[in-house]
Amino acid sequence: MGEVVDRARPADRAWLARAVRLIEADLQRSADTHLLRFPLPGVLADAGIDLYLKDESTHVTGSLKHRLARSLFLYALCNGHLTERTTVIESSSGSTAVSEAYFARMIGLPFVAVMPAGTSPQKIALIQAQGGRCHLVDDPSTIDAESHRLADECGGHYMDQFTYAERATDWRGNNNIAESIFAQLALERHPIPAWIVVGAGTGGTSATIGRYVRYRGHATRLCVADPEGSAFFPAWRDGDPTRTGTPSRIEGIGRPRVEPSFIGPIVDRMQRVPDAASVGTMRELATILGRRVGPSTGTSVWACLELIAELRDRAGGSGSGASVVTLLCDSGDRYAGTYFDDGWVAAQGWDPAPYRAAVREFMATGRWIGAAG
Repeated sequence: MGEVVDRARPADRAWLARAVRLIEADLQRSADTHLLRFPLPGVLADAGIDLYLKDESTHVTGSLKHRLARSLFLYALCNGHLTERTTVIESSSGSTAVSEAYFARMIGLPFVAVMPAGTSPQKIALIQAQGGRCHLVDDPSTIDAESHRLADECGGHYMDQFTYAERATDWRGNNNIAESIFAQLALERHPIPAWIVVGAGTGGTSATIGRYVRYRGHATRLCVADPEGSAFFPAWRDGDPTRTGTPSRIEGIGRPRVEPSFIGPIVDRMQRVPDAASVGTMRELATILGRRVGPSTGTSVWACLELIAELRDRAGGSGSGASVVTLLCDSGDRYAGTYFDDGWVAAQGWDPAPYRAAVREFMATGRWIGAAG
């Protein structure tokens, strides 16, 4: 008889089944997020152009990253990376860490977020409120290596959102964000959007949407809006994934390197958005929508408005009818002490006023003056 090694542990499988059930039950209790119709000026609405915002701020942890965290946990559980004795490690100082801490606590695992020492107390408090612990490092460039080291040291598992985001989500459907968008558009006048616009942090959301529209045979095109300094834009433009950039100053999107989860060939258009435009747009959206949104939403909406102006101009000003969709990624309430604080914004060297004026002009007349505002 040949050698046999049996590692089956009924107790581990029972714990796994319970953990998966808890996460799936949480999803079952959750309603889908709203698809909000954006109040474009009448001249554009009359031209048959519509803009929609998928409001991801209504997830229980307050952001788009709730979807990613759920997928990462199910992926890690079903691949055998997590047991009831595992410490979960992630490199994140923002929304991903908040959402992962939520799911870790749900299944009874400790969670550690590895982040720069300069992370704001407000962000740390959000993670701690979900039961997470924050591990601060002085050199932000060492966060990935430190995450691996911590996982090795404690026998934990490094979730590594930047590598696994594109594969943890079922891009064919299964209630992913792309499937949800198309289902919610079904009764609108343009149910197949001309464009979906997103930012890229891990690249997981753009990968899911880009793959889904190809799988379903939709004509929808994917635009990625990228902040200043991020590596994604020049790498995609030049076809060189080794291109590097600088750390993004727009929280949640942009990276100093092209992350493994960013799938460039499925992106149809990339647009670099000035940081001051992101901030100016997010601030003007507070007036338009009657609520604050985060800076990455400002980035995407700025790109949407330029796209909409192009759609109208190509049709000779009359418009042939089209819808555009983007994401409202999180609430601006998280940024009261930063992007909504005039002193903090001035310290970054940003002047959002001309960009706010450009958005106001667009909303009043439908005329796009862009950065010239």
